Amino acid sequence: MTASTHAAHLAQLNVATLHHPLDDPRIAPFVELLNPVNAAADDAPGFVWRFAEEGEADATGLRPAGENVIVTMSVWETSEALWEFTYRSGHLEAMQRRREWFARHVEAHLVLWWVPAGHLPTVDEGLERLADLRAHGPSPRAFTFASAHTADEATQHLQAVSPAQPEQAARSGRPSPAGDAAAV
Repeated sequence: MTASTHAAHLAQLNVATLHHPLDDPRIAPFVELLNPVNAAADDAPGFVWRFAEEGEADATGLRPAGENVIVTMSVWETSEALWEFTYRSGHLEAMQRRREWFARHVEAHLVLWWVPAGHLPTVDEGLERLADLRAHGPSPRAFTFASAHTADEATQHLQAVSPAQPEQAARSGRPSPAGDAAAV
């Protein structure tokens, strides 16, 4: 993890449904890009952390979102740092070829949210944020590049959800502030 003076970092989770298993020759070009793209992320300005299976270089062996779904998750110092890596590095080549390897999603497949600096999100946390985005649309709690919110907006949103409203939060599918302690 890199040192940072930012009070909040941007977390991202992305899910992708494979057309074929990772050991299928039709997916080989994607697999060949994994190490270079991950190395570029690790060296990118503003990179903090990325999810990887223990003892492995990436998380492609883990399937928390389904047998044919791969998950990537990372944390960045700023939204600009994540955007730069996503759209101005070797990652762009993989994105441009994604239809060769992954099914087109009909619902959100990427979610962004703010976390306190030093907090490493869990996959369950990321999947919950993705579910929130899918169910309720963008908010300061779960958003996309196109619907971005600042860390201050996320903090204000969290403070607006009163601890006296846990029943309303449960009905809305959003956790109460006590269940959201690690989030900004």
